[in-house]
Amino acid sequence: MDIVITGGAGFLGARLARELLARGKLSLAANEAQAIRTITLVDRLAPPPDLLSDSRVLAVTGDLNELLQSTMAAASVIQPHHTLVFHLAAAVSGECEADFDLGMRSNIDATRALLEACRAQETVPTFVFASSLAVFGNSPEQPLPSVIDDRTLPTPQNSYGIQKFIGEQLVADYARKGFIRGRNVRLMTVSVRPGKPNGAASGFLSGMIREPLAGIRAICPVPPDTAVALSSPARTIEGLIRAAEASDADWGARTAINLPAITTTVRSMAEALERVAGKKASSLIDWTPDAAIARIITSWPSRIDAARAAALGLLPDSDFESVVRDYLRENP
Repeated sequence: MDIVITGGAGFLGARLARELLARGKLSLAANEAQAIRTITLVDRLAPPPDLLSDSRVLAVTGDLNELLQSTMAAASVIQPHHTLVFHLAAAVSGECEADFDLGMRSNIDATRALLEACRAQETVPTFVFASSLAVFGNSPEQPLPSVIDDRTLPTPQNSYGIQKFIGEQLVADYARKGFIRGRNVRLMTVSVRPGKPNGAASGFLSGMIREPLAGIRAICPVPPDTAVALSSPARTIEGLIRAAEASDADWGARTAINLPAITTTVRSMAEALERVAGKKASSLIDWTPDAAIARIITSWPSRIDAARAAALGLLPDSDFESVVRDYLRENP
């Protein structure tokens, strides 16, 4: 089996690659498990050294749109022997709101180009698309229900959410036409992410834990009682892989599934940090309001009924304190 991961040098892409390499084989769409022969990581930056040192890993570096516009470069991204594509590459929420053209190019144009590259192959690859909780947005004109389920109408309230919902529909239609086996997966906000902050509006939901654990001050830009839906990195990767493994019958409709999430508040997150690392760590959080970020975050739902994911055996994290402890164990 040959796999492609766009955004493969990013945190989730690299973690997904490591998990797949550790497994060594995968049962695609409930078929007989096959050995993973290669994983091609496509990103603007080179993958981490530990991945490059694995003989099964190939790296394609460059802008995804530009790569797919060149016949020679496109052949290095998608080839007939590629049977599984994880499309994780994207401009994130804060970036898309600040730069409309960047979001359209990165999240719509690149997704369409990648789907066209898959369509051009004689094979029918499985295409796992990383969508987002941001497809749901609350507004006075169309309030969200108190609990979101797999049948709730997406009503995105920012460019990123709209672009992700468009991506879902593109994947669904290419699947309907038989060009791909489509798997739309809505990721929850992932916390705790290691590494440096990114441009996501939700980035503080990792930063308010990650930075204090490293002795660095962090900002929480929303009120303490703000409720959020979160998923750990481990549960998120588990969901992406399960989407590839599920049979067509088990997967069901072409519409997206919501991955499971725990519901907590940022106050409770800070309290979990204090229980794990003491008052010295939690005192490094600066509660500094940012109306623009708060507007985005509070428009997203915080309670998720992930029935389809549960039917696939996917469950949420037990509690946020366990997530913090897992992060410390993985990032000593």
